[in-house]
Amino acid sequence: MKQLLAYCLSIILCVSFTGCMENYLDLYPEDKITSASFPENESDIKLLLNGVYAQLREKEVYNQGLFGFGITDGATPNAFNWGTDEVFNKLGAGRLSSSDGGVVTYRWKRCYEIISRANYLLACMDLVDLSEEAKAKYSGETHFLRGLAYSVLAETYGGVPIILTNISTEEARSLKRASLEETWQQALDDYEVAITHLGVDAPEPGRATKGAALAFKARLQLYAASPLFNGNTYYADWKDSQGRNFIAQTEDKSKWGKAAATFKRIIDLNKYAIHTVTKLDNGKGTGTWPLPETVSDANFPDGAGNIDPYKSYKTLFDGTYQANIVKEYISYIPSVMGSGAGYGDYRIVTPSKVFGNAMYSVTLDLIDEYRMADGRTFSEATPEEKSGNAVGQDATFSGDYRLSGLRAHRDNGREPRFYATIGFNACVWPCTSYRGGDSGVKNYVTDYYSGGSASNLNDNNHRNRTGYTNRKYVNQDDCIVWEGTCKAKTYPLFRYAEVLLGYVEAMNEMEGSYTDEGAQVTVTRDVDQMVSYFNQIRYRAGQPGITAADASDQAKMRDLIKHERQIEFAFEGQRFWDLRRWKDAYEAYNRPVRGLDVSASQSQREQFYTERVWNTEKTMKRVFSNKMYLWPLDRNVLRKNGKLVQNPGW
Repeated sequence: MKQLLAYCLSIILCVSFTGCMENYLDLYPEDKITSASFPENESDIKLLLNGVYAQLREKEVYNQGLFGFGITDGATPNAFNWGTDEVFNKLGAGRLSSSDGGVVTYRWKRCYEIISRANYLLACMDLVDLSEEAKAKYSGETHFLRGLAYSVLAETYGGVPIILTNISTEEARSLKRASLEETWQQALDDYEVAITHLGVDAPEPGRATKGAALAFKARLQLYAASPLFNGNTYYADWKDSQGRNFIAQTEDKSKWGKAAATFKRIIDLNKYAIHTVTKLDNGKGTGTWPLPETVSDANFPDGAGNIDPYKSYKTLFDGTYQANIVKEYISYIPSVMGSGAGYGDYRIVTPSKVFGNAMYSVTLDLIDEYRMADGRTFSEATPEEKSGNAVGQDATFSGDYRLSGLRAHRDNGREPRFYATIGFNACVWPCTSYRGGDSGVKNYVTDYYSGGSASNLNDNNHRNRTGYTNRKYVNQDDCIVWEGTCKAKTYPLFRYAEVLLGYVEAMNEMEGSYTDEGAQVTVTRDVDQMVSYFNQIRYRAGQPGITAADASDQAKMRDLIKHERQIEFAFEGQRFWDLRRWKDAYEAYNRPVRGLDVSASQSQREQFYTERVWNTEKTMKRVFSNKMYLWPLDRNVLRKNGKLVQNPGW
């Protein structure tokens, strides 16, 4: 029994899964667990289920994880990580190959571990005396997790072998790839079981719900409707041994309607809402900043008059609130960042003065997309508003967010999400939990100049190259040294904001109407709904809303959606996949990487705020070719199974 307990705990706690994943598509070792000895009761079933959930946990904030948080954003034109992390480097710089086993098989291995564990668990259900209610709940969660695994595999590799029962490793090595449509259909089937069996409330924080199953189903359907997978002729010659296309070659507009209907089902649950924080009026001049005249002052969701846009967005990510009270979270990993002093992953975004290395560099591709506070694009700003001249006046808003007078005009007067997400030269790092003796740590004003405390050009691995970094997940209190602490954070896998933007995108692209007969939901391209739901995102961000005229123009609306997703989901692992599904990656990647000139010293302020192309080293370059829309299969996997077919171009 002690050996069995130890093995079960290893399932739950396994993160590196070195031992679990030595063989391709391995199942539970039959010499360690058998139906004769395990599971015996409901507690054992819960242990097995926890073992499946364990594969979803992101080990560290910027580490490689199943959902690509951090790693994928650092491999887009939005940002890059200097350092020595080859995962970042290869994904972003176009140097991935089928021989990079650790990179290209990470998702493959993790997803098939989920699938094998789920299959084992489903096979065990009838071996244990469970109530019908309990069996339905565990079955729903297990099907959700298996569906999620197939979804992730499909978006990454295309069609993959489908395994629904316990099979031997030898049998697995003779499996053929299913088509993309077949793989997605399997995920959809699993999600539907989950939707049927799960309730709207989670049994425990972070566990699957009906809303989560609907949400990931809708994301799958949105991807399936997108240009990469919906009638993409680039894959016309990619066929199996029977001459069937791995990716359907005929565009099907009804796929947009299917996605829209599922998003509508989530909205109709009336369970979720955009997270907002009440407007602060503290009588000290440091409350919520007044709204620009271009932004409606009606109460949310019809305007932003009663909310604090900065706090409303920032507190989704910085650990201010427990996940279970945030109505915007549909699916999440609780406390993913952990707590305690010295938390290492903050080092790549924090300045060296506060014990980091600031090597996570955000490019002007993203920075220039943040609008001005009144809704103008950055390109529409005046020359003075775009300049590097110092503002010269300190300011505080939302109670505790400080702006140094040393900040440049180009970093002043931006929309609230800019300040909630981006660290910039002269940005203040409060580090209020610090209890050490260095008086310069608290409320430190960042210095990204050459030789400064946030940019060290003499240290290849510890320097910021663009003058901007990510501080989305950093709390005002956080301090990474031993004399401070870091708040535990929640990693949102799916937010209600994605439901609203996904619904609007699907409506914008659909033709006519679509009815989901089973759910009895009918959707159409409803301009009024598009305006209403899209504007909830804009108003929460303190930005002007769109009009019916905007929503009536399909091409214009498509551009607005793409922009909004880039800003709203920055550093949440979405941009990497959005650029691919829209077939925008080739154009987006094959442009120079732009930043500020951090080779300039503090006495060379004008030069520092001069745009510079950063593509002199392999880490910085962004390169993309058409074959990179799908990841390759590891050549070692292909060697083990000669019936698998490599993805085109690899």
